[in-house]
Amino acid sequence: MSIRLTEPEILPPGTEPADTFKPRFGGAGGTFSDENLDMLSRVLDTWFQVPGTSIRFGIDGIIGFIPGVGDLLAGLASSIIVLAAFFRGVPMITILRMISNLAIEVGIGAVPFVGNLFDIAWRANRRNYHLLERSLEAPRRDTWKDWIFMGFLGLGIVTMMMVPFLLLLWLGGSLLRGLHAPGW
Repeated sequence: MSIRLTEPEILPPGTEPADTFKPRFGGAGGTFSDENLDMLSRVLDTWFQVPGTSIRFGIDGIIGFIPGVGDLLAGLASSIIVLAAFFRGVPMITILRMISNLAIEVGIGAVPFVGNLFDIAWRANRRNYHLLERSLEAPRRDTWKDWIFMGFLGLGIVTMMMVPFLLLLWLGGSLLRGLHAPGW
């Protein structure tokens, strides 16, 4: 049995493969390292466990009980993962998905008590960390699933915006028909 010593592959400067991620503003280490972001997502979403059950929750679910500012503070802490994804060069479609997860959590989380239970179940920070991780590991920068998700989300937002408009049209039509009734 012989031992083969091989030379490490060294690329000349400026010839990195085209599919590697380039951080937008400096390196990916330090505050935005995988270890720190994973720990942050766990602290916010799954740090504590209800004894005797598999139910886990984090500081995000607890902070939400503070009236008025709890969900805002939790949303600000959660946005650190999205910011880190931007700085690390994650594709914009993935960042949009992360912002959507965060908006859903903060929006529904604003409903007293029920919103806190939703925060515990939704776990937007763990979702966003996994999106970051998957995006950095994947050879393709965005997937068809990202685009389908954003398409349905956009369709849902447009539908929600149209409901009040259609309601006003219906109400206005009813009022106009009522004014032209033969008894007036």
